[in-house]
Amino acid sequence: MLKTFQSVARHRNITRCAAELHLSQSAVSDQVQALEADLGAKLFLRSRGGLELTPAGEVLITYAEEILSLSQEARAAVASVAGSAGRGLTIGALETIARSKLPEWLTFFRGRHSDVAIRLKVAGSGDLIQQLDTGGIDVAFCFDQGRVDSRLATRLVVKEPLVLITPVAGRSALQNPTLAELGSASFVATEVGCVYRALFEQAFVDAGISSPKPAIEAGSIEAIAKLVGTGAGISLAPRLAVADALRRGELSEMPWPGAAQTASLVMVWRRRRVLPPALKLLLSAPADMFGR
Repeated sequence: MLKTFQSVARHRNITRCAAELHLSQSAVSDQVQALEADLGAKLFLRSRGGLELTPAGEVLITYAEEILSLSQEARAAVASVAGSAGRGLTIGALETIARSKLPEWLTFFRGRHSDVAIRLKVAGSGDLIQQLDTGGIDVAFCFDQGRVDSRLATRLVVKEPLVLITPVAGRSALQNPTLAELGSASFVATEVGCVYRALFEQAFVDAGISSPKPAIEAGSIEAIAKLVGTGAGISLAPRLAVADALRRGELSEMPWPGAAQTASLVMVWRRRRVLPPALKLLLSAPADMFGR
């Protein structure tokens, strides 16, 4: 019942919870009602935005997450001692990282540990962290946004340079721009809440100038590369995200004026008393393969 409660609290919706847990909607409702009856408190209230946690629900969700996390740890610990620990590993990653950095590294890892079955999930940063919370993935590869969460462990893998991408030579009005000129330039950026937008804004903050309002917002780094290539503006992105377009000559690259800007590519996993054996192997694999 706690897992169902946690899912409803996350989705704020019975239907989406039912789909996630492969239950009928009536079964989800019955479990929530049984939990409320057992605790003698209402856990959810309906609102225009969906189901909202009551004060009692807010108290319970913290305990539910701790109990479920501890249950998973206990299973892993018993399986490890009993010698029946699974050799499977579920990895989550941003699409650009999954496409440009992980293939060679995972091939190298599998060459040394061929008995470890790997499942790769591609998602946005927010979804990856959420899946770590719920046990949907064992480890996430994403860009560090400076979030602090005592439940999660983070390890730097490599620092990726941020580069200014422009239309091909001769089509950009900017030539070796100053930071002040960049502040008034037309930028193409991802939407607010996306990790690439956060990196874009932080780069200007670190440079001591106000982040410009993008002239165009796009939903993906691939769309941004296309827009920049057609002359819609310039953009700032991790080089790995636009490396293919640069190689094909569809974009030009300019150095960032002033101190070099980088994005920290990190591995993130949930802290546990006992790590699954396959995850321990992955964490011990040499990270310098990412720099190749």
